[in-house]
Amino acid sequence: MPRTVLIVIDMLNAYEHEDAEALVPSVRRALPGITALLEHARASESPVVYVNDNFGEWRSHHGEILEAALAGRHKSLVEPIAPDESSLFVVKARHSIFFETPLSYLLGQLRAERLVLCGQVTEQCVLYSALDAHIRHFDVVVPDDAVAHIDAELAEAALQLMRRNMSADVCRVQDVEFDG
Repeated sequence: MPRTVLIVIDMLNAYEHEDAEALVPSVRRALPGITALLEHARASESPVVYVNDNFGEWRSHHGEILEAALAGRHKSLVEPIAPDESSLFVVKARHSIFFETPLSYLLGQLRAERLVLCGQVTEQCVLYSALDAHIRHFDVVVPDDAVAHIDAELAEAALQLMRRNMSADVCRVQDVEFDG
């Protein structure tokens, strides 16, 4: 099995943005799946990389981003998926986890071949990240019960695009395997 890395996208969130109220119910539904992926990846000693928006705070580091998220209105959506001491962290400023970040270099150091993407938002950051992973020749896995959306129709269309145009394995959390 190729070297698998779990990527957690934008889950450290204070939910103080325009689309937060539309997003929160979907995050609640995706949270058990994300938690299960984290437990499974950590148990198999597979790398876990959090790639998170910096919300325009260019002085922030991962600890400050986590603190702000935990201080937000929906702490219960952050606590169960908070990074542990072995988690890796990349700060991003735009939709794709790859756009002007050191993630490609990090994945090369990890000898990653297969990326499991979870988090938010399916029809935005997850979609663009899946495309960028695909064009970099990574195998892409997107468990549909571990991603959250703002617009359900657009999310379904995004999952179809990932499946058809990017050869992504769109599956359920229970079907994801980690190699450790």
